[in-house]
Amino acid sequence: MSRRPAALLLVAVLAALTGCSAGGEQGAATPPAHISRATAPAPAPAPEAAVRPMARSLPVRVRVPAAGVDARPILDLGLNADGTVEVPSVAEADRIGWYDKGVTPGETGPAVLIGHFDTARGPAVLRNVSKVGVGDEITVTRADGTTAVFRVRELEQVDKDAFPTAKVYGNTKRPELRLVTCGGELVDGHRPDNIIVYADLVAVRAA
Repeated sequence: MSRRPAALLLVAVLAALTGCSAGGEQGAATPPAHISRATAPAPAPAPEAAVRPMARSLPVRVRVPAAGVDARPILDLGLNADGTVEVPSVAEADRIGWYDKGVTPGETGPAVLIGHFDTARGPAVLRNVSKVGVGDEITVTRADGTTAVFRVRELEQVDKDAFPTAKVYGNTKRPELRLVTCGGELVDGHRPDNIIVYADLVAVRAA
């Protein structure tokens, strides 16, 4: 069962969820490689046997081998006073955050992880997101000692003004993962796009 309040979709729209703090990316030197929006997404791997949803347990470590990411501990991200979604601070640009108003990774529904591509201080935890491809694994180690293994199904790059809120946050019938960061070449010190990685739970590893 989803733990997101009904108002969350509106919250996400207001937040323009980016994985990047406002003004936090000025001075970044190298833009990320683009994920084409003009072509259809690469086909997903053949479906695998269904994996039973996991019980709720907080994420403590995220690994994205294709992007060289091994992040821990994981930040808990909630809502700001104005109702927008929190993102990691510039000082925590080497860490990944989990949106704690949603499900935990492995539960039924979309668990959302957020990280910076870069900040004014330089490259950040998801600087190599462009190396991630369909079929790559993302693993999330949880507080109960289990590891949820996700396989990337789709990547997309979208203008922040057209953030696909329902697609990212909408209810799903199976455990899924979203990894969100920024993309696009700098415009007035900010990156105008979001890069979103969609992944499905394909295995559970015991402690």
